[in-house]
Amino acid sequence: MRGTPASEPLFRVFLPLFRHIIGNVLSPAGKYARLSILIYHHVLHEPDPVFPEDLDGEAFDRHMRTLAQCCNILPLSEAAARLQKGSLPARAACITFDDGYENNVSVALPILQRHAIPATFFITSSYLYGGRMWNDTVIQAVKRSPMEVLDLSMFGLGTCSLASPQLRRQAINQLLGKLKYLPLPQRNERAAELAELSAAQIPANVMMSPADVRSLRAAGMEIGGHTVTHPILATLDQESAWREIVQGKEALEGIVGEKLTLFAYPNGVPRQDYRAEHIDMVKRAGFSYAVSTAHGAALAESDRFQLPRFSSWGATPEKFIYQLARGQMRRQTEFA
Repeated sequence: MRGTPASEPLFRVFLPLFRHIIGNVLSPAGKYARLSILIYHHVLHEPDPVFPEDLDGEAFDRHMRTLAQCCNILPLSEAAARLQKGSLPARAACITFDDGYENNVSVALPILQRHAIPATFFITSSYLYGGRMWNDTVIQAVKRSPMEVLDLSMFGLGTCSLASPQLRRQAINQLLGKLKYLPLPQRNERAAELAELSAAQIPANVMMSPADVRSLRAAGMEIGGHTVTHPILATLDQESAWREIVQGKEALEGIVGEKLTLFAYPNGVPRQDYRAEHIDMVKRAGFSYAVSTAHGAALAESDRFQLPRFSSWGATPEKFIYQLARGQMRRQTEFA
């Protein structure tokens, strides 16, 4: 994900043109504004050969430096309110992080502070006291397995070679696809079986602690709800879904000592991962705004409980802002 120094002169030439096009055509100020909400998860201490698209600190710093030069970055709660009122500045953007990984604090936070950039962290509450999400168990089990061949017949995937980072990534993708929509207890059970099968030494400190959440808030960052255990809400009965939304909110409010107004749907694909009844639950729980993972920019008429977001993984400043412009061109209003 590292850009090359040779790209910097081109970026300096391209930046004024980008600011003009975005600011005057795609994302002007006022009632015709379009809000770009970017999604991040990990910011790694060092590059990962299995997941080369995941940003490390150097690449994330480059993203934030580029974004600060070409956009007006606002806290999500302020931006969402101003979007509805028609008072956003041109080239408005927000930074969000999902799930609650420890490297958001140890790696991303100092970079955000260096560039004076606000961000919102959507945190799954139950992992703040230890443990990890099921998908991280799957990923780490395959990445760290000492084996070169893994028999995944119990998952319906046969025998998989782990002889290269690319083959490990392929096995991970297949496993995640198989397990994602299982009921949560079954997902956790299958992930634990894989961890044992892989003989991997899996780190236990990948998620934030309550102290980390408080440090983010003390640094001026926003905290948002992301349920208790990160289930696919559409797979739950209504009572369980309500409990996930409300108890996750209450747990985080107890940590930061204030009401939460922002929520992110786990996985976040409209109609597939959440439905209209879950939007109603989020409203009744007391949230003011919610974000999905539908790709595109938000408009004044967008549903404030289904604001779209997108990722931009450009390795160089030019590619990053090109992807940002593409996201701006996708207009989203309603989904579920």
